[in-house]
Amino acid sequence: MRLKDKVAIVTGASSDIGASIVKRFVDEGARVVLLGRNLESLEKTRNSVSKKNATVSMSCDITNESHVLQTIDQIASTYGRIDILVNNAGAINDPVHFHEMSDSDIMNLINVNMLGVFKMTKAVVVKMLERKGGCIINIGSISSERAIPKVHLAVYSATKAAVSMFTKAIAVEYARKNIRCNCINPGIIKSGMIKPYLDDPEARKVLENRQPLNRIGEPVDVANAAVNLASDEANWVTGIILNIDGGKSASEG
Repeated sequence: MRLKDKVAIVTGASSDIGASIVKRFVDEGARVVLLGRNLESLEKTRNSVSKKNATVSMSCDITNESHVLQTIDQIASTYGRIDILVNNAGAINDPVHFHEMSDSDIMNLINVNMLGVFKMTKAVVVKMLERKGGCIINIGSISSERAIPKVHLAVYSATKAAVSMFTKAIAVEYARKNIRCNCINPGIIKSGMIKPYLDDPEARKVLENRQPLNRIGEPVDVANAAVNLASDEANWVTGIILNIDGGKSASEG
């Protein structure tokens, strides 16, 4: 097992991608702390894993610095270490024109997608420095690299672009401390707000035909990449932005 006895934190663990990462990490031998705002949703994820006793759910608002620090201190005290952090929690808005967005909608995206990642990383890095090593995986989006016609996600895309650059900067800053940091940019995945759209056979076929691999990605496709980056097999991999998008970015730039 590639993650045997490692202690991992997954934020946004009740989402489709988060839950899949939790399941794959547990299958590979990790002990996983599931973080999110809704304990009931986290427990649903826990009930779906192969080894429930290898997981624990904790409520945490990643936009609240004191809550984050308290949560990370508790995890480190309980397990004695934090080996892996997956910054998966994220927010997305309905596709509307930028000028129609309210300040609260804009700030929510910034607080969750950027500042939440900053706060979690800052708190966990302190613990990783004490252990002289660790692995951070940020979940971004291919929207950080290209704008999609008629899909208005200017602020969301900007926050995910910030995560990409943050990944590279953290990777370089802490490389000599044996802390690796990488980012996974999913493409169109059967998760979240896109799932209802995929229930329409015609709409799904249109999307599938636009993918070089001729299918929509599954959450496990992202989870499999996360397992590899978190494992010792990737111990010389840091600062990369890995597009898990079925070849979409390669075909359209």
